[in-house]
Amino acid sequence: MNETSYRLSQLEAMNSRLKSDENMYKMILNTSRNALLYHCFPENRTVHLGNWSHFFGSDCSGNTDLHSTLDYIEEDERIRVYDCMVLEKTKKESNIIDFKLKDRNLWVELEVNVIYDDNGEPVEKVLRFKDTTKFKEQNDELAYLAYYDTYTGLYNRNYFIIKLREMMKKAERENCVVSILFIDVDNFRRINDGMGMLMGDELVQQIGERFRDFSSDNILVSHFNSDIFCMAIYDPCGSRSVENVISNLKTKLLDSFILSNGKEVTITVSIGVAEYPECTKDALELINCAEIVMFKAKHSQKNGVQYYDSPIIQEFIDKINIEHKLEKALREQGFFMCYQPQYSTEDKKLRGVEALVRWKDEDGKVISPATFIPVAEKNGSILQLGDWILEKSISDFSKWLNRYHFNDITLAINISALQFKNKDFVKTLVQVLKRYDMPPSMIELEITESVFIDDMNDVIEKMNILKDMGFRFSMDDFGTGFSSLSYLRRLPIDTLKIDKSFIDSVVTDNSTRTIAETIVDMGKKLGFNTIAEGVEEKVQFDILKDIGCDNIQGYYMGKPMVSEKIEELLSGCK
Repeated sequence: MNETSYRLSQLEAMNSRLKSDENMYKMILNTSRNALLYHCFPENRTVHLGNWSHFFGSDCSGNTDLHSTLDYIEEDERIRVYDCMVLEKTKKESNIIDFKLKDRNLWVELEVNVIYDDNGEPVEKVLRFKDTTKFKEQNDELAYLAYYDTYTGLYNRNYFIIKLREMMKKAERENCVVSILFIDVDNFRRINDGMGMLMGDELVQQIGERFRDFSSDNILVSHFNSDIFCMAIYDPCGSRSVENVISNLKTKLLDSFILSNGKEVTITVSIGVAEYPECTKDALELINCAEIVMFKAKHSQKNGVQYYDSPIIQEFIDKINIEHKLEKALREQGFFMCYQPQYSTEDKKLRGVEALVRWKDEDGKVISPATFIPVAEKNGSILQLGDWILEKSISDFSKWLNRYHFNDITLAINISALQFKNKDFVKTLVQVLKRYDMPPSMIELEITESVFIDDMNDVIEKMNILKDMGFRFSMDDFGTGFSSLSYLRRLPIDTLKIDKSFIDSVVTDNSTRTIAETIVDMGKKLGFNTIAEGVEEKVQFDILKDIGCDNIQGYYMGKPMVSEKIEELLSGCK
């Protein structure tokens, strides 16, 4: 084979390989969702590759046809896309834009790269069209999840806060007001527990549908979580005044909700209202203010509305501070016990002592039980505190019993409703008594009528168990509860404690005296002992003795005393 033939064979082989590679690249590009255009400026030569028909319905053979692709693009986007296609006119090297094709749900990313010579003249240019529809849809879905609540389609909490901040900035510029409505569905837990979480979620979805009608450029509506919704109203006036919005909102909620299980549910909501800039200039604090006053509305009455008021916020802050201090006091045992004596009205003989917990905080300030006991009951720490009171008071009383050998004096201990209903209460009480070798007959457990609210039969059963062991029971604050007489005959109690509110006016008000006398007379007929609380004057004592009250407790004969003072009292009873 001569040299010429050899070279021809080589060229044919190289040409065949190039054609094969070209076919391979074309196949790859044609099966992708990309279209590419290469343009050589010195030669005015254009090469197109890829799947042009996927984007524009036909292949493109040159710049003229390339410009015709603008017909497939929305009119208001054409100039932007065209400027990117002819990027060399701006002397830029690269650019990327995206746009949507007209009448098609197809998103396109256009990338353009231009190479220039040393004189700044364009030499080569590549355009790449890429189908980003799937990516865009995924991004849109992620954006929806980031901004919207999946149950209701309303703004979620995070995006609501972002939009609220924007609204507040606008209000600052335009010297306007923004009102926040913090909305909580009344008794939702009862609905959720009664019908199950799925029905609860369905109810929230239906509530969200009705709330969605309020959404507008000037009203943001959000589902925060569970049964909590929030609205922000820009420049609340006229038809979008707070009063009008709340009125329309409650009107929309009047109609029952029909759930998929066929159940019909009617709801009410409690609403807290706070306003920028009156309350605060911070978005989160503004929401917190509305939430706090909402709790005030819910506590006052269901289906209520409460507007921001500084004392309410201060009261809430005080409660939070008490909770923090209470938690620390429980850890560090920062409480101490006082004991108030109880006397017989007949001979003024010591009948017993009532254990009263006291708390002096780390600043040396004495905090009233009327302040911290409700907080402890609400957050559940009353269980831990109650156990400490049992331990400490029975320990003290056991020490006094061993020292002074009395047998007719009673230790009265207040038991909260939450503590009494605790499944371990009887076990704990018995263990403490065994630890200090105390007879149950010397212990009087003071309970209030609130203990019977949830399950009266269960409470009475537990009382009978303790009664059989020898414990005594007294009904504290009698006459002020929810149903003073209807259940009284069923209870294994020994003593009725007449509430201080009756004693305060027993001297000046004949009606109050009649009530006190009736309680004493009823107690005697039912076989109960009676004790009057809050006796501070001799004239009160005389009236109570005259109507037959068995015992008194109060400042007239003895204030609450620390254990050392009680020992002095007991030493005189030997």
